[in-house]
Amino acid sequence: MRPSLAVETSLKALGANLKIARLHRRLPQSQVAERAGISLNTLAKVEAGDPGVAIGNVAAIMQAIGLGAPMGDIASPSADTSGLRLESERLPKRARAPRRLI
Repeated sequence: MRPSLAVETSLKALGANLKIARLHRRLPQSQVAERAGISLNTLAKVEAGDPGVAIGNVAAIMQAIGLGAPMGDIASPSADTSGLRLESERLPKRARAPRRLI
């Protein structure tokens, strides 16, 4: 199954951003691939935005070029404004005392 256009666009942007970060650091593809423990072909696919590449490879590349590991922040609940809004709408309007058991 092919990903949506929005997903393809996002992955291409991510790949381009990783390539720019690598070039800013003057790191050749061979060095980044070796540090990340992946093949040159896999690195080229990530930089091209290939949707078939495993997310672990993206994280390894980010670590290899010195971007740290911000992958954990991608779907952070605190940054999910839509989810937070929906959750706040589900909160009860008032709290009730617990039922007493006799």
